[in-house]
Amino acid sequence: MMGIVHGALRRDLDRVRAVLTSEPYPQPGQRRALGEHAVWLMELLHAHHTGEDEGLWPLVRERAPAAAPLLDSLETDHRRINPAAAALTAAARRYAATTADGTRVELLTALDTLTNVLVPHLEREVEEAMPVVSAHITHAEWHAWDQKYNVKPKSFAQLGREGHWLLDGIDPEGYRIVAHQVPAVPRFILLYGFARAYRRRTAAWWQPQIPAQSVVER
Repeated sequence: MMGIVHGALRRDLDRVRAVLTSEPYPQPGQRRALGEHAVWLMELLHAHHTGEDEGLWPLVRERAPAAAPLLDSLETDHRRINPAAAALTAAARRYAATTADGTRVELLTALDTLTNVLVPHLEREVEEAMPVVSAHITHAEWHAWDQKYNVKPKSFAQLGREGHWLLDGIDPEGYRIVAHQVPAVPRFILLYGFARAYRRRTAAWWQPQIPAQSVVER
């Protein structure tokens, strides 16, 4: 599941860059939608890292003391990522609120700065930290952590948006993993009750720069 979240983040950061660098450049309505989505991505990233720092890494430290140097370095990464994410949030809000092309360039610069520190960190978490987690944390403990930090704090509408965001363009195995994070009845509502709203959002964020057939394919 960690890799799926990371993949969705990287996918949409790449899409933001593609839209910002493709002509015709976004007009006011798309600028607002794109800027607001970039802010949402940073909020999700902050919540993701908070869940790791407050819930997951302390449990791993308890079970695997030898992993302390790795976890220390990942937490240091988080502290380096935080100001870059804050700068991107500020740039995205300026971009959404104005029509000046300079704010597009500022947002691109902030995006590049974030990507340079974020992508290597995401790769390290999957390649180095997840094997340690898998070796020392049970499935039930992982599920309890995920529910506490990633599911229960969110409203049904938030879960609907985030669920479809995770499923956007995903492979069949990833689809199965994401869809089964919730029981059958709410799963049905989340999958079919929020699909149209998510398609509307993706059109507002990405089109015309990214064709509709390139988004939300399953």
